[in-house]
Amino acid sequence: MTLHVWLGFLLAAILIAVTPGPGAVASMSAGLRHGYWSALALILGLQSAILIHLTIVAVGLGALLATSETAFGVVKLIGAAYLVWLGIQKWRSVPEAVSAPALAERRRNLYLQGLLVNLTNPKAIVFIGALVPSFIDTTAPQFPQYLLLAATLCLTDMLVMSIYALLALRLGSRLSDTKLLRRQNYLFGGLFMVAGALLAVSPRPS
Repeated sequence: MTLHVWLGFLLAAILIAVTPGPGAVASMSAGLRHGYWSALALILGLQSAILIHLTIVAVGLGALLATSETAFGVVKLIGAAYLVWLGIQKWRSVPEAVSAPALAERRRNLYLQGLLVNLTNPKAIVFIGALVPSFIDTTAPQFPQYLLLAATLCLTDMLVMSIYALLALRLGSRLSDTKLLRRQNYLFGGLFMVAGALLAVSPRPS
């Protein structure tokens, strides 16, 4: 893989990462509610899902979602339902002040949440399936190229999601105000439900 090809992929990875989506909403919600280090657990979950998507694409299974309307629709509805469920849980959650022990206990759940948010998004698989192969040189060993693209995609997304989380934390640092926490729950609960609804009605990428 030449330098200019990699730079082209890096630019595409940045554009993908900065485009607001369920991952950005989840990162902002976690950062605002639990602080950056707990949000990082969720962000690592998002990256784990990206690696799984890349593995699916590498072994050729991503083509199934790209060509099968039924398979894409099933995964899409599962992802949409999960986002709406997250929104309902966020909307109904009881506001409580953040404490260090509570944050430590929630990091595993945040990691799983991040994993499922990206894993149940079929558009991510289809998009990666359409993007990544176009940057692979089929005349050269492919495994090192996939490793390079995976590292580029994950590190770029991790940086951007971290910025989202830190900005949310900076803009809403008064986490001991119960009324403010309730408003935050309503805001991000609503955003999760909107993201789920948009995913449910979105067409399959062509």
